[in-house]
Amino acid sequence: MAKISLGLGLYILLSLLCFHSVLIESAVSSIDLGSESLKVAVVNLKPGEIPISIAINEMSKRKSPALVAFHSGNRLIGEEAAGLVARYPDKVFSSFRDLICKPYEFAKNALAEMYLPFNIIDDPERNVVAINVNDRGDAVYSIEELVAMLLSFASRLAGFHVKNEVKDVVISVPPYFGQAERKGLMQAAELAGINVLALVNEHSGAALQYGIDKDFSNESRNVVFYDMGSGSTYAALVQFSAYKTKEFGKTVSVNQFQVKDVKWDPKLGGQDMELRLVEYFADEFNKQVGNGIDVRKSPKSMAKLKKQVKRTKEILSANTMASISVESIYDDRDFKSSVTREKFEELCKDLWERALIPLKEVLEHSDLQADDLYAVELIGGATRVPKLQAKLQEFLGRKDLDRHLDADEAIVLGASLHAANLSDGIKLNRKLGMIDGSMYGYVFKLNGSDLSKDETTRQLLVPRLKKLPSKMFRSIAHNKDFEVSLAYETENLLPPGVLSQTFAHYVVSGLTDASAKYSARNLSSPVKASIHFSLSRTGILSLDRADAVIEISEWVEIPKKNLTVENSTFASPDVSAEASSKNASEESDDSVLATGEGLGNSSELANDQNITDIFTVKKLKKRTFRVPLKITEKMLLPGKSVSSESLAKAKSKLEILDKKDTERRRTEELKNNLEGYIYATREKLDSDEFEKISSSQERQSFFEKLEQVQDWLYTDGEDASAAEFQQRLDSLKSIGDPIFFRYSELTARPEALQLARRYFDQLKQIVQDWETKKSWLPRERINEVLTYAEKVNTWLVEKEAEQKRTPVFSKPAFTSEELYRKVFDLQDKVASVNRIPKPKPKVEKAVKNETEGNDDNTDGSNSSSRDSIGSEGDKTTNDSKVSTEESSNAEQSDLHDEL
Repeated sequence: MAKISLGLGLYILLSLLCFHSVLIESAVSSIDLGSESLKVAVVNLKPGEIPISIAINEMSKRKSPALVAFHSGNRLIGEEAAGLVARYPDKVFSSFRDLICKPYEFAKNALAEMYLPFNIIDDPERNVVAINVNDRGDAVYSIEELVAMLLSFASRLAGFHVKNEVKDVVISVPPYFGQAERKGLMQAAELAGINVLALVNEHSGAALQYGIDKDFSNESRNVVFYDMGSGSTYAALVQFSAYKTKEFGKTVSVNQFQVKDVKWDPKLGGQDMELRLVEYFADEFNKQVGNGIDVRKSPKSMAKLKKQVKRTKEILSANTMASISVESIYDDRDFKSSVTREKFEELCKDLWERALIPLKEVLEHSDLQADDLYAVELIGGATRVPKLQAKLQEFLGRKDLDRHLDADEAIVLGASLHAANLSDGIKLNRKLGMIDGSMYGYVFKLNGSDLSKDETTRQLLVPRLKKLPSKMFRSIAHNKDFEVSLAYETENLLPPGVLSQTFAHYVVSGLTDASAKYSARNLSSPVKASIHFSLSRTGILSLDRADAVIEISEWVEIPKKNLTVENSTFASPDVSAEASSKNASEESDDSVLATGEGLGNSSELANDQNITDIFTVKKLKKRTFRVPLKITEKMLLPGKSVSSESLAKAKSKLEILDKKDTERRRTEELKNNLEGYIYATREKLDSDEFEKISSSQERQSFFEKLEQVQDWLYTDGEDASAAEFQQRLDSLKSIGDPIFFRYSELTARPEALQLARRYFDQLKQIVQDWETKKSWLPRERINEVLTYAEKVNTWLVEKEAEQKRTPVFSKPAFTSEELYRKVFDLQDKVASVNRIPKPKPKVEKAVKNETEGNDDNTDGSNSSSRDSIGSEGDKTTNDSKVSTEESSNAEQSDLHDEL
């Protein structure tokens, strides 16, 4: 019920919010990439469409498995790959979000815990895990490439949903994603050919979805978003409030939220609960079979067991007991068992307490009590487990938890709102300000010769939860090249799998040369280096630029003129001017202004002044030079970004796969079309209606052709190309289309005849009305219509007679389309004549002779004197009467104006 009300409420809300855009066809999307599945939401501006909606996949499902499979020379993604998991667990790959930019040993242990038999290798250039997708070892893909395949798939879903290409996207990420993971995801998006507007933290997406339709002007709210997904858990404290601002001269209240704190456990999720059941049932099966058999050693057996366990866990969320049945789990043995909810909760006993830790830490760190929380919203699929909800209720002292958001779709829908706000083509009239911060604190350290101890000490650059995006600036007094290292603030808070705090290293060069160049001049202060950092919307910290700042003081000669005025009792002020040009990179704190206050214009000065002396003065002038420095980034292992050369090769590789996938999908579509055509046609030919328009010999021949193609389809046609399927489909249609056309004409032709006869009758009345009511219509145009109508009628009579002589299984003498075309042409001619406008009547102006004109003038003068005696009201009334009578008698030239 909550989900239904959410969807309806969102539709009504966004309809009232009135999206507006310069580009009507604008569309943006959001992608929620999880450990096991992905969701796609689209913001669409087409009239009649829901403004924000979930893009469904080919199976009409609202979320797709985050899987990529390589089997029989084909690449399969999403639902297609999911069908192979139980049979080919070593060829269906998953958990990419948890593997991106992870070192080999970390990934190896994580995959072993989940019984995923992937053939992984260590990428020596980057010291991160990569996956070999075949047994030959010649098809190795980086995790970025595999993620790019998923993102490209998600982009296609969005494009198919709006029937247009969608390239601008916001991608949600878990809060614990570090620098390497975020950069890796951005590179994956680049490989997929999509433009990432931002990487939004999952809790911010949920907060946007929560707050977009609420009013916080009366009070602020502290809300905790508790998310347990398949692979991780976090608790985020968000404060919602409102502030006053001016819009169009009016004071309005604008909602906003600020993320106060986030705590997480990146290794706790629904998968851990499922693994407890997997281990339980694996032990039970081993006991049933005996003989030292361990089902865990069979990847295929474990894949089958895991698939059924997931279903069993879902059943236990609504029932106190659930059964499990796995066919041919091991050595053609079937496995059947059951488990109670009580037993399941006992198996996960330690997980329940562990699940509370992020929530406890958030409250303790924020110095809040459970009673200070307005709501605790549950998101993530694993929060549906009753025991977890009970533990949360017990800790919070609440009878009910808040579940106003869709546990699966809240994040992706909120991220789509963020995408709409960031897009140039789409804007929301309803505003919700978002203040999110960096999930990690960052420090920087300088290294170089002659640096002071203070400068080489690690310094805090970005405190944790610093607002995104942000820019930072640091200045150091130094005159030699140096190095800059960026690192996480503390080793107690590092992203999963990260072993070193330092994640980036830069070499800044050019400072030594710049210092030497200007050292011979008079330096007013020591040479400095200014360093500029930025923390982008993606949460990625980078060193953007560095400059050498050099300040020089020099004595400069400035020409001056002494001016005197002849025969004057006052002294004129001095006038000084400086003519100099500055380099664009120079800055000066000195300026000399020319002034002429108290003097006349220039011509007066030229006449009245005599130049008595010209001399120069020296003035101390300070100049500041800014010289750009060269920055070379040295990526550190593990997590080194993919090089430009590797990116280009990866793009080519993915383009080949995309083309192959397109051809495969086209082949499958044509194969299905051919198969469907055969079955549908055979069914139609067996009906009585087709006996009326085809001979028995024709039908028999067609039957044989259909059987022949069907036999080929299930033998040699199994591996045929798209062109072969199209060729055979065309050959069948060349026989079937004439038959089906004759069948359709059995009803279409009589309908067309009825329409034509009815219109011929209407035409008689139309022509009669022309002659009686529209006498101005040219007779030749009317005759032209009548002639064409007679021509059509004659053609129709002849064709009807010919059709009666034509066998029903032969080509028709005429078609309904031909008749419709002729009738429509006749209607166009009638409409053309009907549009001829009625001519306007000719109006002749009255001609007055000169005598009458003179008399009028005389009378006018006399009447003028008389009018001066009468009242003004009488004059006005009389004038009005004359004007009215003139208007009514405009067409009668023989009448005179009445005075």
